[in-house]
Amino acid sequence: MLAAQQHRQPLMTYSLVLALGMTGTVGTALGFQHIGGYIPCALCLLQREPYYWAIPVALGALATAAFRLPPAVTRGLLGLIGIMMLIGAGMGVYHSGVEWGFWAGPATCSTSANGMTTNAGNLLSDLNTVHGPSCTEAALRVLGLSFAGWNVIASVILAAIAFKGAFTRRA
Repeated sequence: MLAAQQHRQPLMTYSLVLALGMTGTVGTALGFQHIGGYIPCALCLLQREPYYWAIPVALGALATAAFRLPPAVTRGLLGLIGIMMLIGAGMGVYHSGVEWGFWAGPATCSTSANGMTTNAGNLLSDLNTVHGPSCTEAALRVLGLSFAGWNVIASVILAAIAFKGAFTRRA
């Protein structure tokens, strides 16, 4: 009984740290968008997808540990989160490479961001003409890294935490 309890507590901690870390990361991106006014490009939006999928999985891992399911179930979910975060890191590397001009971005990324009107009469026509910002230009760089670059760092750290939880035997 005590051994099982010792296994569950660290797994709950890993799950909670991941859920909070991923929520904070994607929440920061949403904050920059809705509060800061930084309109995300198509690749920016795509990079959020692993978070949107992994947050519920982390909550599921937390629940499996809390409800005392076999530790292997929680470890499997943590491993899945690690894989999703590595995919997110790869997407961030790809987007960063597009921003630095190392390779071409997808054809779906626009080259300009036009303003959208609030006039209801023009709203439908604006839907066909307004495009998001270009994927080739970083909206902001902090310490030399764009949002995509910071996403790589966050995703790698979160993946490391997830894999540590998944593969640590006394966790």
